[in-house]
Amino acid sequence: MKKATIVAFDKFTDIDIFLAWDLLNRVRLRDKDFEVKIVGTSAKHRSVCGIDLDMHGQIEECNDADLVFFSSGPGTRALYKDPAYLSRFQLDPNQQLICSMCSGALILAAMGHLTGITATTYPTAVEALRALGVEVVEDQHLVVHGNIATAAGCLAAVDLVGWAVEKLYNHKVKEDVINSVLPVGQGQACIY
Repeated sequence: MKKATIVAFDKFTDIDIFLAWDLLNRVRLRDKDFEVKIVGTSAKHRSVCGIDLDMHGQIEECNDADLVFFSSGPGTRALYKDPAYLSRFQLDPNQQLICSMCSGALILAAMGHLTGITATTYPTAVEALRALGVEVVEDQHLVVHGNIATAAGCLAAVDLVGWAVEKLYNHKVKEDVINSVLPVGQGQACIY
């Protein structure tokens, strides 16, 4: 069984969680042995737009997941400075795919996963990411180094999840999932 975890927290960006959730569950519809969970530190977290979202588990579930997806949002600004929060993660980029949307890169950097590599993030988080010693690539929406990827701009989640799906499965599964959400005429029809 393969497992993907999507990390949520109070003041997460709605589209980051829900777009990744939708795309990854399109994989689950193809592979019943693929599990997707939204995890956090509480039983429920509230989005920037005010949606209360029930969690499927705690963040420690990330430690044995095949894919760990960090969302973004104003909530990252406190979390990346919180040693107690960061210590709950025991991630291994040699064994796991680890990725972030926008300011989620701050959490990856604070855990040391961006040391010595380049990354991207949303423009409002660039200076904070640089302050953590990361060389920021501002003109690319997706930056990949081995099993670590960072993305900038909410719709970049399509490419970020596509990268992860291709690494976990293959190019065909990635194309099927991504084409199923493209505007009509830009992808192929997929019926789920």
